[in-house]
Amino acid sequence: MHDLLTAAEYRAIAETLTVSGNAFIDGAFRPAASGKTFPTVNPATGKTLAEVAACDAADVDFAVAKAKEAFEDGRWRQLAPGERKAVLLKLAKLMEENRHELAVLESLDSGKPIRECQTVDVPDTIHTIRWHAELIDKIYDSTAPVAATALALVVREPIGVVGLVLPWNFPLLMLAWKIGPALASGCSVIVKPAEQTSLSTLRVAELAIEAGVPAGIFNVVTGTGKDAGEPLGLHDDVAMVSFTGSTATGRRFLRYAADSNLKRVVLECGGKNPAVVLADAEDLDLVAEQVVNGAFWNMGENCSATSRLIVQASVKDELMQRIAAYMREWRMGDPLDPENRVGALVSTAHFEKVKSYLDEAGKPALGGGTAGGIFVAPTVVDNVAPGSRLFQEEVFGPVLAVTTFETAAQAIALANDTPYGLAASVFTGSLRNAIRLSREIRAGVVTVNCFGEGDVTTPFGGYKESGFGGRDKSIFAHDQYTELKTIWIDVSDRSIDETVR
Repeated sequence: MHDLLTAAEYRAIAETLTVSGNAFIDGAFRPAASGKTFPTVNPATGKTLAEVAACDAADVDFAVAKAKEAFEDGRWRQLAPGERKAVLLKLAKLMEENRHELAVLESLDSGKPIRECQTVDVPDTIHTIRWHAELIDKIYDSTAPVAATALALVVREPIGVVGLVLPWNFPLLMLAWKIGPALASGCSVIVKPAEQTSLSTLRVAELAIEAGVPAGIFNVVTGTGKDAGEPLGLHDDVAMVSFTGSTATGRRFLRYAADSNLKRVVLECGGKNPAVVLADAEDLDLVAEQVVNGAFWNMGENCSATSRLIVQASVKDELMQRIAAYMREWRMGDPLDPENRVGALVSTAHFEKVKSYLDEAGKPALGGGTAGGIFVAPTVVDNVAPGSRLFQEEVFGPVLAVTTFETAAQAIALANDTPYGLAASVFTGSLRNAIRLSREIRAGVVTVNCFGEGDVTTPFGGYKESGFGGRDKSIFAHDQYTELKTIWIDVSDRSIDETVR
């Protein structure tokens, strides 16, 4: 599945794509009730890819009604686990057959390098769907240890209609992280993709119907956060919302829940993730390669990106030299050219945001530069003060802030000195230091001597302002899409003494 094509082959696919921008509700593409649309643009070229349905509360109401109807009549949730599993496995197979198309759609709509879409995003998306499908008939309910006079069953039931609100940085992969456990659990879903990147989600919804997912189970409502996301969050017939995106928007979904039906809300929000490098790190070449990858992969538009390098002062200069060497491998340019590793930022508005941090930071220590009002080259800024915006705030661009420390205690304090707690990396040759720092850093994922997020088997989410209410990935992701029910059955020989009456 990692079979890269040539730039010419990818461009040929792009020229022949047939793209639908309509919402997908009750098994069919539909325009917005208002008839309104908005353009979705290829950020690398500025060209319009499609006109996308500008859905609003009326469309959300219709989608929720159809999803609720489908949930209540049991067309999906009451299927045998093996039947749901077979359908989701077929969906994964169809996605695999259309992997080049999906990769090109993702690259065109988001500006992401086709190399990453083809070798990481699409294969991981397919694997995630398969993994959760295989889990369907392997999660057991249980009984409680009660007296012989009763039988206590503890069972999971799908929570109902769920809203899945996606970010623009990993549209396909975040879709899989959410629909995998939601559909596996038997829920009906309404997906609200980011308005910048709706196309790949719409294509997967179409493939889901082909795979056998019943109409009304997998719906996609396109539009802005205000017009489509807010009514979804406020809807009384939506039992749960899973959101990935900014902390500010995550707070809004908590307010929507409070102002409506107290629906369950799971948030995966921002991060300001440190890579802590101790002087006893055994291989500075490996450290440099991993730090560069963590900082600049996906143009730094990644909630778990390594955006802070916290390095022991005695090894900083040597590490910076090696980082400079590895940065030369990160060529910037046309996202459809698989030789390029840095594509366009998602929008001109986001470009201006990232550029504002660079303008404030001044001359970078390494790299830097912009092109076309949409491309930002990998940039390293040295001597970043802990109280600065660049140290504290999520830039969401290819910018690495460097700060030094003298002692492990200082490193831990610096690592924890932000409102976020999503991910962190520790580089050390000491097992003692690895264990100590992994435990003391307040983050949901800590990697040792590498950058990463684990794999589909491990939960992903954050502490503090990085997360709330649950985790994506792993078996634990299924918990948020289900309710626990206790069924107590009296099996005693009790009887009523009729003479008492």
